[in-house]
This record gives sequence, C-alpha cells and structure tokens, in this order.
Amino acid sequence: MKNLKLTLIALFVSIGAFAQTNWIVDNAHTRVHFTATHMVINEVTGEFKKFDGKITSDDEDFTNTSIEFTIQVNSINTDNEMRDNHLKSDDFFNAEKYPTITFKSKSFKKIEGKKYMLTGDLTIRDVTKTIDLDVIYNGKINDPYGNLRAGFKVAGTINRLEYNLKWNTLLGTGDAVVGNNITFVCDVELTKAKVR
Repeated sequence: MKNLKLTLIALFVSIGAFAQTNWIVDNAHTRVHFTATHMVINEVTGEFKKFDGKITSDDEDFTNTSIEFTIQVNSINTDNEMRDNHLKSDDFFNAEKYPTITFKSKSFKKIEGKKYMLTGDLTIRDVTKTIDLDVIYNGKINDPYGNLRAGFKVAGTINRLEYNLKWNTLLGTGDAVVGNNITFVCDVELTKAKVR
C-alpha cells in the first residue's frame, strides 16, 4: 500500500511538472505593426488595432509552445483613411470577404540565448504559406497585481504578391509604387491565465 501511495504521488508530481500553461495576449501592451516601401524612396508604416491569440506552453522556457493568432483586417490603421479603405478593398486584403489574418504555429524552437525561431502557417485572404519568424524572448516578470507576464518581439518579412495583395501600379522607372516585401514586427506581452 505504501508503494502504491508513493507511485501515485510521483505520478501527480510528474503531471504537474508537465502541465500546460495557458497565456492571454495583453492587447493594451501588444502592437502588430508593419512597414512597406513607397515609391522606392520612403516607408509607410501601419498597424492592426484588433487581434487575439491563444498561446499554450509546455516548458518554462517556452519551447514546445503552441500559438494561434488572429488579426481583424478591418482594424488596419495607417493614419490615412483613404489609404486604409484602399487596403481593405479587393486590391489588397478584401476585408469583406476575408475578414481575418491567421497564424498557427508548427514549431517554436530555441536557437540560443533569447533567440527563437517560430515556424507556422500564415493565412492572408485565401492563401496559406509556411513562414519562419525571428523571435526575441524578453523574459518573464511578476507584476504588482499578482500576474506573471512574458514578453516577446516577433519579426518577419513576406512578399505581399504571394498572398494576392495584388495592386501593383508601376512608376516610370519600372519600380512599384508599393514595395512587394512587407516587414512586420509584433511586440507581444502575455499574462499567465489564472486557474479557476
């Protein structure tokens, strides 16, 4: 009987050690922003204001973490209403037909130190492609309100034409008014979900 009790205790300790941790995206302290070249000589920046994520980690250092992230296309903001409406049109995102951009992770691997590689499927409009994203893990901290927080910087580049963001007026030089490569950075802050 004693051995059985010890076995059960060891089992529960083992389960607890590998219990999954759920994390909530802190929207007030998270930014999803992007940059595109304009007429070769300048850059235009923008961001998405509405998004949500589901993050589940198995390990203390976030390896083997599962990530699902959804962005609301209609929340795009480049500080220019006319440009924002154009981006929401069928020339670009077609927000009416494809209201969300989604990302679903396949792997999250530690490279060295604070550097990680996040691989997953990015879906824009009706196109899904696997991409690699560079991640800096900024660590964890307990805030004054009893919440455990974690911070990350996620960065990547995509070719917009591969996702049917197809508007492509050319200048007399042959260069595009809007560059094909879009760089984006996500400054993400998470809070550990409290067990009820």
